[in-house]
Amino acid sequence: MPDWSLSMQQTYEYYIVNPETWKDTRQINVVKSSTINRDSEAETLGSATFEVTESVGECYIRVYLITIQNGVKEKHALGTFLVQTPATSFDGKIRNISMDAYTPLLELKEKQPPIGYAIVKSKNTENDESIMDHAYKLTQEATRAPVVPASCDTKLVNDFVAETNDTWLSFISDLIKNAKYKLALDELGRVLYSPEQDTASLQPVWTYDDSNSSILYPSISMDHDLYGIPNVVEVIYSNDSKQFYSKVSNDDENSPTSTVNRGREIIYRVTDPGFVGIPTSNQLDEYAERLLKELSTIEYTITYTHGYCPVRLGDCVRLDYKRAGLKDIKAKVISQSIKCEPGCPVTEKAVFTTKLWR
Repeated sequence: MPDWSLSMQQTYEYYIVNPETWKDTRQINVVKSSTINRDSEAETLGSATFEVTESVGECYIRVYLITIQNGVKEKHALGTFLVQTPATSFDGKIRNISMDAYTPLLELKEKQPPIGYAIVKSKNTENDESIMDHAYKLTQEATRAPVVPASCDTKLVNDFVAETNDTWLSFISDLIKNAKYKLALDELGRVLYSPEQDTASLQPVWTYDDSNSSILYPSISMDHDLYGIPNVVEVIYSNDSKQFYSKVSNDDENSPTSTVNRGREIIYRVTDPGFVGIPTSNQLDEYAERLLKELSTIEYTITYTHGYCPVRLGDCVRLDYKRAGLKDIKAKVISQSIKCEPGCPVTEKAVFTTKLWR
């Protein structure tokens, strides 16, 4: 692995991938440029575009970054994409072909479960399959990409039934949420299952700073929105015989969302707190206070650009960019746009949250 903070030679190579063996078959030299987009909010987790001199038809293409540092040549996969839709333009002299491409998860999106398909809940026997066992088998059957199993013993407590508009992608994504997992991809295009984790519990895989050896570009932007963050929570519980009411307010003058600083109440009301049994008045007060603490957080979205380094979607990174006022911030990467051009710039978005009360 090269030292990404030091200078190196960089070029790119593109290969046709055999969808049955998932191995490179032959190198192609028709790609002029490409852009890879990784997006945790996209259903298929990303896409790519390829500018080519001639169409290659529908196929999987794998992109590699080739580095040479201190005489050592290394090959780093950046992504594997299914090319489907070419578009051609001609300016009178040069013909340009642009091809849109999709991650291997597209194959899961193209197919639907049979109407009425269901996975029966666990019978609590030793031989019952876990949620992730079911997901692994279904993913293998519905896509040609290799699938990496996840070890998890959580089992279904209720039957899991497909909706009429479900695809295998939405069905499997919803299924594994019951085990607190989500779908992911690696650079070779293999399907992974990633456990859901809070950013606070993650260890940073990379630090972006403003030192002399930093790969971070100087420009950085940060967005946040205080709209909708309440400073009052009301909880109402009632049944045929009992009725309780609790109200908790954020009146802290040091909190930017408090009633003091905003000059008004922004109320979040709960009428079905979901207690098992009848709660006491104290339990309702504790519930209201805990809820206001949870809601009194603000999410910051940071956008920055850096030279390539092996960071994936969902990874935790540390931002220690003191000139921008960012000191030892842990953030989770939610999107990346990789331009396969000299320098391999990566425009990245990451999010972190800050508590605004207590």
